[in-house]
Amino acid sequence: MDWHRIRSDFPILAQQVSGHPLVYLDSAATSQKPRAVIQALSHYYERDNSNVHRALHELSARATEAFEVARKKTARFIGAASENEIIFTRGTTEGINLVANTWGTQNLRAGDVILVTGMEHHSNLVPWQLLAQRTGATLKHIPVLDDGTLDLADLDTLLTERVKIFAFVHISNSLGTINPARELCAKAKAVGAVTLLDGAQSVGHMPIDVRELGCDFLAFSGHKMCAPTGIGVLYGRMELLENMPPWQGGGEMILSVTLEGSTYKPPPHRFEAGTPDIAGVIGLSAAIDYLEAVGLEHIHRHDHNLATYAVQCMSEVPGIRILGPQSGQRGSLVAFHLDSAHPHDLVEFANTHGVAMRGGHHCTQPLMKRFKVPGTTRASFYFYNTIEEINRLVEVLRAANQFFS
Repeated sequence: MDWHRIRSDFPILAQQVSGHPLVYLDSAATSQKPRAVIQALSHYYERDNSNVHRALHELSARATEAFEVARKKTARFIGAASENEIIFTRGTTEGINLVANTWGTQNLRAGDVILVTGMEHHSNLVPWQLLAQRTGATLKHIPVLDDGTLDLADLDTLLTERVKIFAFVHISNSLGTINPARELCAKAKAVGAVTLLDGAQSVGHMPIDVRELGCDFLAFSGHKMCAPTGIGVLYGRMELLENMPPWQGGGEMILSVTLEGSTYKPPPHRFEAGTPDIAGVIGLSAAIDYLEAVGLEHIHRHDHNLATYAVQCMSEVPGIRILGPQSGQRGSLVAFHLDSAHPHDLVEFANTHGVAMRGGHHCTQPLMKRFKVPGTTRASFYFYNTIEEINRLVEVLRAANQFFS
């Protein structure tokens, strides 16, 4: 693969910051957008801008066609059995909240258990805390080992028939840990538990097949996979979706309305009240086309090579502590703590050298407490990053050590 040529598809990366070529290492927060996605958005607003499903004129017909083609394309992209298992949301957070407020409220009672892990993003923790408070269910978690992997030694004592839902992250946004999703879903199924997989850091970085993984729900965000912000996807097995009540009421999700009551459409429209993010869906469709043209296997391999090289080179920087697996497979990010500087000070220093990173708790405060750090600095990569940029990062970290010493 000619990664340097592919990098030229992203116009934002050609700029300078603080007099230096931009080195964008914050793709775990949001990815950059290729020209093809930007053009798809422009084309929609310039040619097809109209509401979907609600009019008979030409613009609405074109917008509706593009919208529903995107649903079919998304289903194929993640291996869903039907496009009707694809619900468009605002992102991973909304998808998880939708499940918690519909399936969760309907199915959980006092004495039931919600199982999560100690490495969850707040988006896959707080909704379950709120659900436990509403229903009287108990929230339990699988601990995290010192190497950043899950402590599965006592999984059988945690994952019992009392567990009604097991919600866990596929790739940790703070550790880079890739959890054994297929195996965990199989174990949950064996005890009758429903599974929700947080795919925010995995979809768009590797091939995903929800039927092969065996998950019941999968939530992910478009903006982390080259699509616009404000668009996301919740996949749910049709057998579950058909029995879930609506979460939000309004236009589009109804069959009939009287002053006394309403009846609702089948999934997915039951869960898509109001005017959707039409442009976002069309941008997501273009992003999927682009990622498939590059090749998810190629992207996954490149991500792994970048992360492996980064861990190797960064480990030689004095005073650095890298969190997460030090060898083997890991997601395309490296979170670390530098003795000489607080993460916020370090990312500000890096910015003066044109390097964009994230510093803080990364919406995983329990995990920071677990590792006894105030936060970490995170360098996260995507297929438009290069080995040269990692070398530049290491230079900046060495310079930071001198500056803050």
